[in-house]
Amino acid sequence: MKAPPFTYHRPDTLDAALSLLAEHGDDAKILAGGQSLIPLMGLRMGRPDHIIDIGRIPGLSDITVHDDRSVTLGALVRHEQANTSADVAEHQPLIAATMPWVAHRAIRTRGTVLGSIAHGDPAAEMPAVVLATGATLVATSASGRREIAARDFFEGYLDTALRADEILTEVTFPAWPSDAVGSVVEVARRHGDYALVGLVARLEIDAGDIITNAALAFFGAASTAIRVPTAEDILLGARANAKTFASAAQIVASELNPPADIHGTTAYRKHLASTLTRQGLEAAVATIGVPS
Repeated sequence: MKAPPFTYHRPDTLDAALSLLAEHGDDAKILAGGQSLIPLMGLRMGRPDHIIDIGRIPGLSDITVHDDRSVTLGALVRHEQANTSADVAEHQPLIAATMPWVAHRAIRTRGTVLGSIAHGDPAAEMPAVVLATGATLVATSASGRREIAARDFFEGYLDTALRADEILTEVTFPAWPSDAVGSVVEVARRHGDYALVGLVARLEIDAGDIITNAALAFFGAASTAIRVPTAEDILLGARANAKTFASAAQIVASELNPPADIHGTTAYRKHLASTLTRQGLEAAVATIGVPS
């Protein structure tokens, strides 16, 4: 379907884009990669009167590694750029592990990492990644910048803490600890489809194989990406083995209450979440950033 009529703006600077947002407010939407916005407009799920294309604003496509080894991605960093970045692979391997799961290569080439986060689709991978890593998001408006913790960013289905006059300009991922491991697992009808259920798992494991920190962030299991603190708590202080992972999986099955749709019942999605918990934790200790 064709998009409804709109006025197109292509500012050359961030300040100009923010001025346009301040002027038009709820009647405007930001266009970066357009891989979420344009389909929504075609389906009439979004009818903005003004489209503000930030695609040519310099300085927004940077990937920066800071002295403390944290990693910042700008608003125009494409999924494929993150996928091929040596800095991302070294300093935030969980992002690198996520990228092959995101849609298809054509979409990854155009779609932006921050666009996916700002869109807040509960079945997308990147919202779960920012939750699992404890990332910090920066929202910028004409009146200034504000930092938002990942846990406070996702408020409901396709609903985030971003205000109408703000652009999500940065996301900073904290340094990846030397004792951290992680994985991304999901079940989808076809590779590249949105997940029926998926999991981003992150653990910190000491030299005695004891889990000292844990994050289990699920996508496709609620109205937003969601962590399961009770399952994380049972992992803390326990040995990283199959018995521990099975216990966490049982808690996930009892705690989550995924919505049903034509692709799967609540019971089916609970089963998937439980199975993925065990598989994801086992994959984490076998793959990403395993302590030497």
